Amino acid sequence: MADVFFGCFLPQVRTDWPRLRDRALAAEAAGFDSVWLMDHLATPADAALETFEAWTAAAALAVATTRIRIGHLVTCDAFRHPALLAKMAVTVDHCSAGRLEMGLGWGSVPEELDRYGYPAQAAAARAARLAETLEILDLMFAGEPFDFDGAHFRLRAALGRPRPLQRPRPPIHLGGAGPRRTLPLAAAHADWWNCPSYAADRFAELRPLAAPARASIQRPVGLVGPGMDRGEVEAMARRRFGTWGGLVVGTPDEVAEVLAADRRAGADGFVIQFHDFGTPASMELFMAQVAPRIG
Repeated sequence: MADVFFGCFLPQVRTDWPRLRDRALAAEAAGFDSVWLMDHLATPADAALETFEAWTAAAALAVATTRIRIGHLVTCDAFRHPALLAKMAVTVDHCSAGRLEMGLGWGSVPEELDRYGYPAQAAAARAARLAETLEILDLMFAGEPFDFDGAHFRLRAALGRPRPLQRPRPPIHLGGAGPRRTLPLAAAHADWWNCPSYAADRFAELRPLAAPARASIQRPVGLVGPGMDRGEVEAMARRRFGTWGGLVVGTPDEVAEVLAADRRAGADGFVIQFHDFGTPASMELFMAQVAPRIG
C-alpha cells in the first residue's frame, strides 16, 4: 500500500445503480486508491430515500472495477453475526481479486436500530460485541476449526473457508472517535483507525490513542475548480455537510493546505466526500492538483 492513500466516499443513497457504478469507475480512472460505501438500512437524514444494501453493492462494484479498492465506512457490527460477516468479506475479497478494505464500527444511529428491531444495547455492550466480532473474524479468516465462548457469541467447531486472498486478512479499519472504547479497539485489533469528519478538529489529540494502527481521516470537500462560483460551491457544501464538521471549501491549493496539515498531524490516508456527489470533473481535479501535494 502506498504511503498515503486517497479514497472517495460514495454513499449509495439518492442514486440509481448505473450512476453509482459509473462514479466508482470514474474514481478509478481519476487515480483514487479506494471507494467507500455507507452501511445503513435507511439514510439517517431521511429514511424515505432509496438506499442500496452495503455489502451487495460492494460485491457488484468488485466485479465492475479492476484496480480500485472497496470498503465501507463503516460496517455496522450490530447488523450481522460475525461468522456471516466473515463469509461476506471473503466473498467480496475473492470477487475483487483481493481489493477489499474492511471498515467496521460498533455504533449506528439508535433510531435506525430501533426502527428495524435490533436489540437496544448500551455503548459499552456494543463495543464489547465488536471486540468479539474482531476476534471471530480473525479465527474465521484463518481457515481452521475453532470454538469460541464470549458474552455475545458462542461458536462450536466453526470453520471459515475459503480463506481471504489477502493474508492473513483484508485490512481492518475501525471508525469512530471515542477515546475510552473505539480507539483502544483500534489500537488492539485494527490496521487503520478512521477519524470521522465530526472529530477532524481533534485528530492530532486523538491520533496517539490509536497507535500502532495507521490513521486516516474523512473530509467533506467543496472543491472550487476553474470557472466555478466559490459562493455557490460553499453554499452547496454547507447545505450538505454543514453539521458534519471537518468541512473544507476552497481551491485545490487551499484544500491541499488543510490536508497537508492533517498529514503532518499523522494522517496516512484521506477519504473525501465531494459536495457535488463526486462528479468526474471534481475527482479528476482533486487527484491532479490536490493529491500530489500531500507528501
